[in-house]
Amino acid sequence: MVVKHVLLAKFKEEVAAERVEELIRGYANLVSVVPSMKAFHWGRDVSIENLHEGFTHVFESTFDSTQAIADYISHPAHVDFANIFLPALDKVLVVDFQPTPGN
Repeated sequence: MVVKHVLLAKFKEEVAAERVEELIRGYANLVSVVPSMKAFHWGRDVSIENLHEGFTHVFESTFDSTQAIADYISHPAHVDFANIFLPALDKVLVVDFQPTPGN
C-alpha cells in the first residue's frame, strides 16, 4: 500500500528566499536519511484558480504504509528538521492519503 504525505506551506514574510531554498534542500535530504521515506517531490503553487488560501509551496513524500509515516514522524532526523522548518512557516496543512490504483 502506498501512502502519500502532503504538506502545504506558506513561509513567513520575513524568511528570506535564500533561507526558504535552504529549508527545501533540508526537507529533500530527509529521503536519504529516513529509511521509511521512499520519495520526495515539491513545487510552488502555479494555480490559476486563486484558491490556494495563501499556501505557496507543496511538499509530497511517499511511504509504504501509515506506520511508515509514523516511523518518519518520530525519526530523529525528521524531529530535528521539523524544529527548524515549522517555525519558518506562517501556515501549514498536512494530509495523508492512499492513492487510487492507476488505470
